[in-house]
Amino acid sequence: MREFWAEMLGTFILVFFAVGSAVYGIETIGFVGVALAFGLVLLALAYALGPITGCHVNPAVTLGALLAKRVDIETAGRYWTAQFIGGIAAAAMLKFMTTAGDVNDQTGVLGANDYGITVNLGGAIVIEVLMTALLVFTVLAVTSKRGQTPVAGAAIGLVLAIIHLVGLPLTGTSVNPARSLGPALFAGGEPLKHVWVFILAPLAGGLLGAVAQLAVYRSEGKGEAVEPQRPETAEA
Repeated sequence: MREFWAEMLGTFILVFFAVGSAVYGIETIGFVGVALAFGLVLLALAYALGPITGCHVNPAVTLGALLAKRVDIETAGRYWTAQFIGGIAAAAMLKFMTTAGDVNDQTGVLGANDYGITVNLGGAIVIEVLMTALLVFTVLAVTSKRGQTPVAGAAIGLVLAIIHLVGLPLTGTSVNPARSLGPALFAGGEPLKHVWVFILAPLAGGLLGAVAQLAVYRSEGKGEAVEPQRPETAEA
C-alpha cells in the first residue's frame, strides 16, 4: 500500500500544481512558465518518490516499465489504479478552486487536452505518441543499470519541460493518460469527447519508448534496474 499511496499522491501533486499553473496563471506565465512547472514538479517528485516506486506518476511510464520487466503486472495494475485516482482527485480540486473557490480558469477547460485548433486528429496522435516515446525512453534509460546517473531526476524533469514547450501550443501536452482523464471529466464538452486520444496515444508512445530503450540498451529483469537517484545516494 505504501507504493499505491506514493503513486496516488505523486500524480495528484503533478496534476494539481502543474496543470494548476496553466489553470491559474497561463495568461501571466505563458507556455514557458507552464512547461517549467511540469518539469520542476516532476524533478522534485523523482527525488522524493523515486526510492519508493520509481516515481512513475504516469500510466504510460508504468506500461514502459512493465514491458522492460522493471515491474510485474500486479504492481503495474496497482500503479495504474493509484495514478488515475490521483489525477481525478487533483482535477476535482482544480474544479473546486475555479467554482467554489472563485478562481478564474484561464484555460477555459480546466487545463484539459484537446485538438482541432492548431493541429488535427492525426497530428495530435502523432505528436502525443512521439512526445511520450521520448519521455518513456528517457525515464527507462537514465534509471537502467547501464544508464543510471545521479541526476536522473533532473534529466526526467528537463525532458518533460522540453516536451511541454513543443506540445502546449498543439494539444496542451498530455503524454500522461492520468493527467488527461481527470481534467477532461470535469471540463466535459469536446475535451471529454476527445480524451480517448490522450489516453491511447500516450500508451502507444509508452510502448514505443520501451521498445526503443530495450533496443538501444538491453532487457533488464525485475530487480536489476535502479530507481532515480537521490543526490546523496546511489539508489533514488
